[in-house]
Amino acid sequence: MNRKVELFVPCFIDQLYPETAFNTIKLLEKAGCEVIYNSEQTCCGQPAYNAGFWDEAKEIGSKFLKDFSEEHYIVSPSASCVGMVKYSYNDLFTNSTEHNSCRNIQRNIMEVSDFLVNVLKKEYFGAELVGTGVYHDSCSALRECKIKEEPRRLLAQVGGLELVEMRDQETCCGFGGTFSIKFDGISSAMAEQKVRHAQTVNADYIISTDASCLLQLQAYIDKHNIPIKTLHLVDVLTSGWANI
Repeated sequence: MNRKVELFVPCFIDQLYPETAFNTIKLLEKAGCEVIYNSEQTCCGQPAYNAGFWDEAKEIGSKFLKDFSEEHYIVSPSASCVGMVKYSYNDLFTNSTEHNSCRNIQRNIMEVSDFLVNVLKKEYFGAELVGTGVYHDSCSALRECKIKEEPRRLLAQVGGLELVEMRDQETCCGFGGTFSIKFDGISSAMAEQKVRHAQTVNADYIISTDASCLLQLQAYIDKHNIPIKTLHLVDVLTSGWANI
């Protein structure tokens, strides 16, 4: 199969985890896709939308709708940004001049694990990562995009990785965008709880499909010198390829 897909790289990954973006391309190509990347793309508008600046969010969203086509799947390594486009754009573009193009793009945009498992029907990519890992369900993936089993099915195929569940699996990490700024104490306590639960099951890795969650948890880990590493799902699925 040679399916054309368009790649949407979220701001967090573009600025802080660029290697994850490159690994997403490698992963999609290994899955048999031709990856199209529009270098003019920017933000989906989520930060402005969440802060209540809907006019500004609509302006950014209008650019997003122009930067991507309506013909191909749009794949992103971020459930948070996918959820923004797929659902929150309803608040911005319903009954607007962009209504139809918005609906078409909403139908086509998918988080990467959802796309691999449910569209391409592929779960094994020859990845290897030795250690014990826990998967952190981001709020956007679990509650908004209804993604739960897809990442776990992919991780179950990673050689050397023992995937275990931790207590309060579905609890938020405490990031929540501006929540972590406005309610710093609560946010830090939530991160601490998540990391401690990972420690309890002797996890070497905390894995997620949202870079913002990983940033939140890694900050707590680094501050307290805890021997756990956060990893994006895509980086796990492309690990160990050089050894194959």
